[in-house]
Amino acid sequence: MKYTHQNRGTCSKAINIEMDGDIIRSVEYVGGCPGNVQGVARLAENRPIDEVIAAVDGIRCGPKPTSCPDQLAQALKEIKKQMAAERA
Repeated sequence: MKYTHQNRGTCSKAINIEMDGDIIRSVEYVGGCPGNVQGVARLAENRPIDEVIAAVDGIRCGPKPTSCPDQLAQALKEIKKQMAAERA
């Protein structure tokens, strides 16, 4: 399943995510600080969705209420909801 999340409150504009069941296969940020978003993306790849959500949910960027890693967690939570709805 491929999914695109439109980021809010960050320098990166969007995140493209490819899932294989509950495993994150690829993550690609659109925009943002190149080194940081590439690092977060690589750390998330080939890991279970719940593990990545637990690791990055709630991370803030300075005074901002969110960050590029937090936006990944928000996207993954949306994906989980969508997968649950499809199974129902």
